[in-house]
Amino acid sequence: MQATIAQLRRLVLGRQGLASKKLFGTGLTGTRNAIEHLGYVQIDTLAVVARAHHHVLWNRVPGYETAHLNALTRKRQIFEYWFHAASYLPMRDYRFALPRMNAIRRGEHRYLADTDTRLMDEIMARVRAEGPLRIRDIETGTKSQNGSWWNWGPGRRALDKLFMQGDLMISERNGMEKVYDLAERCLPEGVDLSEPTLNEYAQFLFDTTRRAHGVFTLKQLLHLKTGKPIREAMRQIVDAHVAAGVIEPLDCLDGVTAYVDVEALESVSRVPRRAQILSPFDNAVIHRDRLSALFDFEYRLECYVPAPKRVFGYFCLPILYGGDFVGRADCKAHRAEGRFEVLSLHFEAGVKDIEKFLPALRDELQSFAAFNGCERLDLSRIAEQP
Repeated sequence: MQATIAQLRRLVLGRQGLASKKLFGTGLTGTRNAIEHLGYVQIDTLAVVARAHHHVLWNRVPGYETAHLNALTRKRQIFEYWFHAASYLPMRDYRFALPRMNAIRRGEHRYLADTDTRLMDEIMARVRAEGPLRIRDIETGTKSQNGSWWNWGPGRRALDKLFMQGDLMISERNGMEKVYDLAERCLPEGVDLSEPTLNEYAQFLFDTTRRAHGVFTLKQLLHLKTGKPIREAMRQIVDAHVAAGVIEPLDCLDGVTAYVDVEALESVSRVPRRAQILSPFDNAVIHRDRLSALFDFEYRLECYVPAPKRVFGYFCLPILYGGDFVGRADCKAHRAEGRFEVLSLHFEAGVKDIEKFLPALRDELQSFAAFNGCERLDLSRIAEQP
């Protein structure tokens, strides 16, 4: 298909809600709309800066507040489960979590296959009788009215399995502390509990990716999904949509087979030149191969890299400016001090409109600092950079 790289970049950023603050709306409603459109928002345990699930939504929803996720969970409009990682998911998509849940229930997951069923029964009985349960209630090692409790390791595995097979759900989070309750008390009335067929599940993955990205690869469609049956089902869906003219293969990404949503490409809009600091787990950057092919941006999160081998820093955040990824910022929020420290900045070659970009970046860093609960933006390390 004849499309320029610039058009494809604008399409991807527009579909991701990064080209306009108006795509999803504001506040609580905007947060729900964003999660439903994106398909998932990954949950992050790292707290160097605002955790990914908050950072991703802050970038897309004016008036976003961290309390919105608990509020939507209580309203039974979103739930926590597994996408390619632990995520917030739209409640409307609950049935597409059932294949994993049922496979775990059948003992097909090695990590959770050998779990103490007595402890699982005891957890279920306690939650049913006493209400929601926190992990700290397991860690105490105390006794409940219903019988002896257990040590942390086996109890945690039992709790994990009950969650992963769908008997328990997370009813709220306090920071990263999860509160579990019976699924029957967390699910809305009328939710579809029919397990999708393989073809329905593959179609769901295709629809979600097409809607949220506009440009995608087969590898992205099947991210961390293994097995010949799902690959064959997805290939049939892709071929059918190509034949129908809904998507078309691209010939402008060297060495990468990608597809574009034809209708979406026809309505692509301009991306304003504003600086945005993204999470390493942002939906727009999580597929690193596609990020490299489409934006010519090689990105790697270095917190998992030994310190002597790091190039850009422990928690370097991608910087987006207009339709280009232009650099990385290694940041750390010192919340107790109210200080947001920028440890280093690294820019790609040839950043456009540098005289406008630098003030825009400083404004974005100041806004991000405030979102992190920090009044002061500390750029002293930057002044020392060569």
